[in-house]
Amino acid sequence: MFTQRMNELRTRLDAANIDVALITDDDSVYYFTGYYDYLHMEFGRPTILVVPKDGKSLLITPNMEMDMAEAVAAVDRIEAWNDGMGDEWRAALPNAIKDASQVAIEPDQMPPLVRNYIDTIIDASKLSDVTPIVADMRMIKSEEELQLARHAGQVAMAMMNAGRATIAHGVREFEVALAISSAGTHKAAELLETHYDDTRMSPNTHFLQIMASGKEITMPHHRASTRVMKRGEPVFLCFCGMTNFHRFKLGFDRTFWIEEVADKSQEAVYQVAVESQAAALKVLRPGIAAEDVHAAYAEVIQGAGYEYPFRCGRATGFSFLEKPELVFGDKTILQPGMVLAVDGSVTVSKSFRAQVGDSFILTDDGYEQITDHFKSLEDVIL
Repeated sequence: MFTQRMNELRTRLDAANIDVALITDDDSVYYFTGYYDYLHMEFGRPTILVVPKDGKSLLITPNMEMDMAEAVAAVDRIEAWNDGMGDEWRAALPNAIKDASQVAIEPDQMPPLVRNYIDTIIDASKLSDVTPIVADMRMIKSEEELQLARHAGQVAMAMMNAGRATIAHGVREFEVALAISSAGTHKAAELLETHYDDTRMSPNTHFLQIMASGKEITMPHHRASTRVMKRGEPVFLCFCGMTNFHRFKLGFDRTFWIEEVADKSQEAVYQVAVESQAAALKVLRPGIAAEDVHAAYAEVIQGAGYEYPFRCGRATGFSFLEKPELVFGDKTILQPGMVLAVDGSVTVSKSFRAQVGDSFILTDDGYEQITDHFKSLEDVIL
């Protein structure tokens, strides 16, 4: 799988008259090589994948990561560097690009430390952007990736069910998060042991739970806190960071109430959120522009008298955000094999916010839903 992707990248580089690509985004390094779980720029340690259009691939990575790199990286050769020794990661780069007339980088993903050095050894006229090539390759998922997506959906639903079962009057938010993490980890472990040979891949969830309750419901990326939830309050659960199975990400979220809806005005807002997602799904299919999905969703929200909404959704994969986005201005034509998170949402400033969202695989004639949970009002009052 990784060798096939690398070969396709070389073909595309050749067609674009690019001699060498320098890949520094963690998720793209994994996409092309299978190399993961190394300490990257958060610890000041660059890893760089060098892919010439007609030569051997090179992985430049810290010496402490060599055992992992040699075990998993599908590359032709590896050059390790050590902290404080010689020119560290810089030593291998000049020779790797010395004969290149055109070098492509990921401008928005390359760490400033690496970019600053690149600018000292490569003339600006020889630099180009490889991001469109990589994004286009990653946009349509392989059968292996679609299996990961479906399994990620199972993990997400296990987490949602655990969260739903734990939300109650008198429960603290972080207790819900703990139940969710445990359920997701156990489901992921079950899937890994049943379907995958890579025993190094961790089943553990590793993202702070996004949830909000009560008066903080309008904070869409609030993390689980010590707050005690109460009867009648709304509760929002989001798994757009937690759903990360075998490195594959999805979007998934729901709004609930505890025992009853204390503020009855919230019911109408919630219903519009559900209807906006339904409108988006009516037009979701191959052959239409990404922005058309957003337009259908936005029309419902604005038609009900609410403000113009944020994007309807986005593509996911080994990154949380991939191409395309379901938003005004993105004219990418949807194709089978894309994995898309599609939301419905309404925000009433400083008062209430409702959101429902699921993930889907685009098929030849529509879509396959890979996350699913109750959405009718009576079913989300716990």
